[in-house]
Amino acid sequence: MNYRNDWTKEEISEIFNSPILDLIYRAATVHRGHNDAQEVQVCTLLSVKTGGCPEDCAYCPQAARYHTDVKVHKLLPTEEVLGKAKEAQEAGSTRFCMGAAWREVRDNKDFDRVLDMVKGVNAMGMEVCCTLGMLTEEQAKKLKDAGLYAYNHNLDTSEEHYDEIISTRTYDDRLDTLDNVRNAKISVCSGGIIGLGESEGDRIGMLHTLATLPEHPESVPVNALVPVEGTPLEDQPRVSVWEMIRMIATARIIMPKAMVRLSAGRVRMSVEEQALCFMAGANSIFAGDKLLTTPNPDAVEDKEMFQILNLKPRKAFKGSAAVKFEQIPGVA
Repeated sequence: MNYRNDWTKEEISEIFNSPILDLIYRAATVHRGHNDAQEVQVCTLLSVKTGGCPEDCAYCPQAARYHTDVKVHKLLPTEEVLGKAKEAQEAGSTRFCMGAAWREVRDNKDFDRVLDMVKGVNAMGMEVCCTLGMLTEEQAKKLKDAGLYAYNHNLDTSEEHYDEIISTRTYDDRLDTLDNVRNAKISVCSGGIIGLGESEGDRIGMLHTLATLPEHPESVPVNALVPVEGTPLEDQPRVSVWEMIRMIATARIIMPKAMVRLSAGRVRMSVEEQALCFMAGANSIFAGDKLLTTPNPDAVEDKEMFQILNLKPRKAFKGSAAVKFEQIPGVA
């Protein structure tokens, strides 16, 4: 199957709505044609600045305007973050992602501290990822120069449904940030969330946007909403595993080389359900007991699952021309 970025919504819809077992089989075939099906990228996500966000994302407990149990804390000390990264590496993670509850990156001392964190984690030999909100191309280049490997900026949902979920930034704002990341030659991580009250057409629309970017994202997280009390979406019903499988399998077929990440919502899945997701093409997970502010399976459970399914962690920087920070010419 050839790499394409000219998919139509009709083509994606036909794939998405094919009989579920046929869909899994097709996705598994594509997956094995482009990836080592036993390899799963293990990532760790740490909230380095939590809560107090001025945005109004309807799913997010970190929005200042919602009354949730999230405790606000300022940017963590660099030494603490590097310690967490080392713990994650020793537990088997090869990518370390740092998230800050900012609407956008500002050129200030906090951003300078994040740059130091990126340098420190990259020097450990881990892939470093950040999710810091909107950023300019100049800021993206500063992150790249510090050794950033990937930047996460999710679309969340389709362009048509977007205004029902967020009003404090536009869909084009998100696409502009992805352009800035790509122009800085940073790996793009972008996906979305299902279970936000969107239609099937919205799910197909989001996948269509991702698959028709000039270059596919290198990582595509597929999240199931974890409803949090105090947010507008607190009463949304749980997404079924079959809905997750359809998203993962379709993403795998239309973006065959991407890392498709089984992300939020995994804590509610049995090993058998996760196995179906891996069969359908998922080859990346978040490890650790928390994803920013929502629960996640613990390391012992994931280790047992890897043993049962004969999975192995993907090595850092595999198939990449990226270099570690200490290898960058002119950097002490």
